[in-house]
Amino acid sequence: MAYNYNPSFSLLLLVTLSLTSCYAIQAEARHLLEVTQPEIPKPELPHLPEIPTLPKPEFPELPKLELPTLPKPVLPEIPKQELPTFPKPELPKLPKLEMPAIPKPELPTLPKPEIPQVPHKP
Repeated sequence: MAYNYNPSFSLLLLVTLSLTSCYAIQAEARHLLEVTQPEIPKPELPHLPEIPTLPKPEFPELPKLELPTLPKPVLPEIPKQELPTFPKPELPKLPKLEMPAIPKPELPTLPKPEIPQVPHKP
């Protein structure tokens, strides 16, 4: 017979293992808090000899370079092109359209609703 895999079993196993590992970590942390460690004396550092200072190097001054001035280029003038003029076309006049008069609709008058009085509790 084939083995049937049950995903709820693996979920239960995962939850159980994670809970036991959390408990073990908490127990170890409590143990570390309760343990006192012995005082260790700090060693004294030996006195270091003074290091002689080195002279600051001086760099020679560089001569200032001058850039040569170049003559400004002269651009040739481009002749301006003129476009030929076209005659303006004349459009025929259209007759003005008149809208027919639409009568305004009249709304019917509704009677005002009467609201009954609500009795008050004494």
